[in-house]
Amino acid sequence: MGKRKVLVTGSGGQLGGAICAEFSDEELIPLTHAELELVDHGNLLKVVTAHNPSIIINCAGYNRVDEAENNVEVALAVNAFGVRSLARAATDVGAIFVHYSTDFVFDGVATVPYTEQDEASPRNVYGTSKLIGEWFASDIMGAYILRVESLFGGTPARSSIDQITDAIVNGREPNVFMDRVVSPSFVYDVARATRSLIDAKAPAGLYHCVNTGHTTWLHLAEEITRQLQATTSLRPISVASLSLPAVRPVFCALSNAKLAAAGFKMPSWQDALTRHLASRRQALR
Repeated sequence: MGKRKVLVTGSGGQLGGAICAEFSDEELIPLTHAELELVDHGNLLKVVTAHNPSIIINCAGYNRVDEAENNVEVALAVNAFGVRSLARAATDVGAIFVHYSTDFVFDGVATVPYTEQDEASPRNVYGTSKLIGEWFASDIMGAYILRVESLFGGTPARSSIDQITDAIVNGREPNVFMDRVVSPSFVYDVARATRSLIDAKAPAGLYHCVNTGHTTWLHLAEEITRQLQATTSLRPISVASLSLPAVRPVFCALSNAKLAAAGFKMPSWQDALTRHLASRRQALR
């Protein structure tokens, strides 16, 4: 069997880089934000048609949660209508389409991890734009829509986990939410899960693609401190104590049971964190 042509949008980001690494044995077409604007529908169709890929993986997105509150048109142009353009292009060339969404499509008032069957009810512009993007992606046959959250790993290393780690390593007390609950997603595990779904020809549709388990940001920071054998103090804060432009959902744990049933069991977030911190130590040597 010959190599598949895999077009990756947003290839310069953390997830995009991990996807490119995972599919490096295929005929890769990595396109950065500068190389392909999702908001330019005509050019996007032209580029996709010219490359004629068999798989399109969309890692691009407008992720500035607070800025989105005052940039509604931009958020919708990229996270919703840009996804519609990509989905249509995938249909035109007969490509498998993979799109990533977010935990921010939920309101965060649950007490047990959200499943794919739970009703979405976003509380901010960013979450709303991502939910509309999900709807556009699901309009085409054979699309995989993978919800991720609290992404970490890869480069550039600027995730919340990296920022907390940097503060701990440098002896600064990081502010960490003691009440916000998440299921972190290690980009390399997300990339492996993505490939597993495609290669196994798993049923298309919506999946929660996060590491197994959930934690508060405070507990996660404590685990980083423990693994690094650091003595840095942590500064617990509540979501309500910050006046942020965008409302943050508080309980955002996601269940990945459907992904496991499809044949890919995600490692625990603690295991993923261990691997991430080990790679960071290696990079600093």
